[in-house]
Amino acid sequence: MTKLVKNLLLVTGMSGAGKSVALSCLEDLGYYCIDNMPVVLLKHITSLTSENNSNYNNIENFAVVVDSRSQDFGSLLDVIAELKESKQLDLKILFLDANDDVLVKRYKETRRVHPLTKQGSILEAIHLEREVLAKLRENSDFIIDTSYISANKLKTEILSRFTTQLNIFDINIMSFGFKHGAPIDCDFVFDVRFLPNPFYEPELRDKTGLDRIVYDYVIDRDDTIQFLNKLVELLDIVIPRFWDIAKKQILIGIGCSGGQHRSVAVAEALYKQLKDKYRCYVWHRDIEKKGND
Repeated sequence: MTKLVKNLLLVTGMSGAGKSVALSCLEDLGYYCIDNMPVVLLKHITSLTSENNSNYNNIENFAVVVDSRSQDFGSLLDVIAELKESKQLDLKILFLDANDDVLVKRYKETRRVHPLTKQGSILEAIHLEREVLAKLRENSDFIIDTSYISANKLKTEILSRFTTQLNIFDINIMSFGFKHGAPIDCDFVFDVRFLPNPFYEPELRDKTGLDRIVYDYVIDRDDTIQFLNKLVELLDIVIPRFWDIAKKQILIGIGCSGGQHRSVAVAEALYKQLKDKYRCYVWHRDIEKKGND
């Protein structure tokens, strides 16, 4: 008995067109990636999806690079035809291309050797590779021309084609206390010391922002509500822009004096407002430390 259908994305195309960038981006999206896989092994990839192979049972998406570097590349189309008949796989082909002038320029800039270069020029090797790949290009499901796009733009294109929503974007929310040191790795830091301090309320002092009575004390006031609404508006503006440059996560710091009361409550409230739109995580760096909030 086999597992449910797995997704297999075959990444191929012209050398120098951006396959390494694409594979790196797919790996960030959770694909199990294999670079430069020999065709003779590709035909046995269904063994990775077998129910008997417990190492890969939890993996749904595979991405494999197969290109003209493979010694047995000539048999690739036959292997693809076999895999398309498999009940275990949903096979798609992504072909990365670029025009000859751009590929020549890239090879000259990087001083790399084209895999098909023998004694001829880079351009001759490109022409040969284009002939070898012609039928594969015709049978591809996705073709991306990278001639005039940057690596970041290619990442964005991969993200847009192989994810359907922004919730793949990670938002990490961290509460902290300034007295214990401001974090140096945050993309944004917001100071909530302007809010009334529960520390000076005897019945709240020994509690934290995770306790309902403290949470309500901090959150259920006009200043806090207005602050959170404006903060969410800001994030809804900047997150798509980060997405455009292929940045996949941000760290937001919420700080108060000691990191037990106000910052914890605000971080929790922000998490509640964002978790249905994005992939969110919240943690409280200084909640166990003692001292004034």
